[in-house]
Amino acid sequence: MATAVPIRPQVAEAEWEARQQLAACYRVFDMLGWSEMIYNHITLKVPGDEGAFLINPFGLHFSEVTASSLVKIDIDGNKLDDSPYPVNRAGFVQHALFHRHLPDAHCIMHTHTTAGMAVSSLEGGLRPINFYACNFAGQIAYHDFEGVTVRDEEGERLLAHLGDRRVMLLRNHGILVMGRTLPEAFIKHWSLQRACEIQLATLSMGGRPLEVADEVVAVHQRDLHLAQVPGGPGAADFAAMVRLVDKRDTGWRN
Repeated sequence: MATAVPIRPQVAEAEWEARQQLAACYRVFDMLGWSEMIYNHITLKVPGDEGAFLINPFGLHFSEVTASSLVKIDIDGNKLDDSPYPVNRAGFVQHALFHRHLPDAHCIMHTHTTAGMAVSSLEGGLRPINFYACNFAGQIAYHDFEGVTVRDEEGERLLAHLGDRRVMLLRNHGILVMGRTLPEAFIKHWSLQRACEIQLATLSMGGRPLEVADEVVAVHQRDLHLAQVPGGPGAADFAAMVRLVDKRDTGWRN
């Protein structure tokens, strides 16, 4: 039996490009093992459409998301297209809050990875004991767990705890990162995930971990840009991951 090919929605070219980029990101996350059943969210502002952003359809696995199936909603949670899928309130409340109040939060990613949840549940959180953790020293915000994020009144505390930072560990909960572009948010998430994984591995050995001195962390963060390739933070990294996804399945492009 032939599989139906999704019909491309009648949207502006800039929105279609954003849809394809976000759909690719969901597939990349799944390839990297960061899916969580049908839960968790990556959102992306719609270029040129004030207050509108794209979110995954509630009910689809990350591996099923396509450019056409992404749901377009406004900052108040109203659907702006004729998508048959609902939107998970737990995703909307948190993401809409940051998209509304933070002009530079173009892309927001939230996951429940094992390593991210484990480190967020440790007193002291992420410690500067490995290369990737040093990227984030002094740059991570923390927010105490208040239950599933479906209540609007939690927003004021989330914003207060985030402050001027754009990376947060939600205690006992998981990872939250934001970026001025999707690739920038991606490389933040990837690096933070690696930092958490390595911290778990280090602590599992039972020895006393070596913390990097503050002055060395400062030099490390100062010089990080020297190791970046042209194209903006995360651009080459994300493009490489999309090429790997395409070797498996190009259906996300529809």
